[in-house]
Amino acid sequence: MFKLKLPTDPRWANIAEGNLQEILTDHAWCEQKAATNAIGLITMLPEYPEIVTELLAIAQEELEHFNQVHEIIKKRGYTFGRTRKDDYVNELVNFIQKGGNRDTLIIDKMLFAAMIEARSCERFKVLTENIKDDELKEFYKELMISEANHYTTFIGFARQLGDPEQVNKRWEEWLEYEAKIIQSYGNKETIHG
Repeated sequence: MFKLKLPTDPRWANIAEGNLQEILTDHAWCEQKAATNAIGLITMLPEYPEIVTELLAIAQEELEHFNQVHEIIKKRGYTFGRTRKDDYVNELVNFIQKGGNRDTLIIDKMLFAAMIEARSCERFKVLTENIKDDELKEFYKELMISEANHYTTFIGFARQLGDPEQVNKRWEEWLEYEAKIIQSYGNKETIHG
């Protein structure tokens, strides 16, 4: 569905399951950052009320996911740690086109968001298929569906705001770039690590 060029090695799930407190804390902060990103996009698109409405729903859903992960952390007696730097996301930020016009920037930010949702969905699928923890297996299955919907929404917005053919071409560039950087990830107990 996402055309990701390099799938996650299923052994990453074993690394993640080896330190559930860390993966859950990292995941919670990823959800908070996703909500913040959606709100940031809202500030760039006030003239598109339908898109603003959808982005508000995404931001609220991401905050609800944050809350769900936080509740799991509390229920299990884990310590909720401080926010973490996400090197993967920071490398993706570097690929956002700079110096273009406003529309080009907005479209690229939509593709940036779509890429994160696509990889997160793929990682949740790997967790669902490979961890032994039944509660988390079911939880990540539900989130996988949500992330897929967010991916579809962001790609759809990019195509709505720009020429669909050019957007598709740029998405292919994003996929190629992401494939290069993801090679150095998959060895830490973080969602994108």
